[in-house]
Formats: sequence, C-alpha cells, structure tokens
Amino acid sequence: MRILLVEDDRETADYITRGFREAGHVVDHAANGQDGLMLATDAAYDALIIDRMLPGLDGYRLLSMLRAGGTTTPAIFLTAVGGIDDRVNGLEIAEDYLVKPFAFAELQARIGVMTREKFTTPAEDSEYTAGDLTLNRLKRTVERGGEPIPVQPTEFRLLEFLLRHKGHVVTRTMLLENVWDFNFDPKTNIVETHVSRLRAKVDRGFGRELIRTVRGAGYIIDDDA
Repeated sequence: MRILLVEDDRETADYITRGFREAGHVVDHAANGQDGLMLATDAAYDALIIDRMLPGLDGYRLLSMLRAGGTTTPAIFLTAVGGIDDRVNGLEIAEDYLVKPFAFAELQARIGVMTREKFTTPAEDSEYTAGDLTLNRLKRTVERGGEPIPVQPTEFRLLEFLLRHKGHVVTRTMLLENVWDFNFDPKTNIVETHVSRLRAKVDRGFGRELIRTVRGAGYIIDDDA
C-alpha cells in the first residue's frame, strides 16, 4: 500500500513513517500543505493521512482542493483539535478523523478499515510455546526444556508479545507501543537492550536460538529458529 503523509511535526511524521514502513508499506511525506498538494496530484495513493493544522495551506483546504479536483483517495485527518464542530466539518470531506495523541495501532486499524486492508491481531491464549520454550500467562512463568527461567516484568511482556506473534516479524514500533506503551519513538536503544537481555536468559546455553533479528525489520521467534 502507498500512503501519503502530510504532517509538519517531525517527530510525529518520523513515528508514523517508521511504523508503516516496518509493516511493508510505502510512505511519502510532505511537511506542509503545498508540498502535500503537489505530491497528491502527481502520484496515485491508497490512503492520505493529513494533519489538520499545517503551515501555509491547512489540511482542510488541502483535502477540499483535492476533492474538488476529483481525488477520491480515502483520507484521515490527524489533529489536536477535537471539538464536535471540527470533527463534523472534517468528516464532510474525509473518511475518518483521529485526535492527537493517538496510538499507531489505532491509526493502522483505521487505515485498514478505510482501505479494506486487513491488519490482524492474534487472539490471546493462556500458554504460548516455541520449541522447548513455554510461557504461562496465568502462572507468570517461563520455562525452557523444563528449566525455570527468571524474567523481569518487562522481559515477560516482551517475550509474551513475541510468542503471540510467533512466526511473524515483530517491528520495533509494535514493541514500543505494546510492551512499553510509547506512542512515540523515544530515540533510545531500549528495545535492543531488552531483547539482548531476554536472549541471554532464554537462548544462551540451550544450543539453539529461538529469538532472531530480521535485519531492517525487527524480530521473530518461531519453532524453526
């Protein structure tokens, strides 16, 4: 899927762009309304993500001009303005309206509804396994080969999330939102540090590594690691 993001806040733009690119989508970014208008009229997109308050040409005027020109691409407004009147006006020309701050997972889900792109989340079980590794959510225990492994609460949540998505690549953005509840990129190596610590506990000394790094994408855990 190809997405156009028109957002003047650099941190927000970087976070959204990273999240969708990690999920395998193409994202073009414009930092102001004029550039967004130019990109939207020069290329075909599957979805538009537009900040309502933009320098020069604001998001409402931008989308109004695109609609007047015949553009029917599904669009969602991002804004810190959440009044009823603002929402109603925005929804007259856009398919959706999301108030800041927001979770990337919610934005992704709303884009999925707009474009009928399916973003699935695995159902929760009481116990997860990968090879000879077992995590029990109810007992809050981790074992490998029948040997108990002591883990810290954050390490438990990290391992649980990896196991819930066994066989699929888990991106850094997904981990930041679901393990640390960060709706932004803190620009630290917090994910890498905790994955390294977790590996030292569940992989080291067991002869076979279950947690693997997928370069440029994220991490994966599966039975065939």
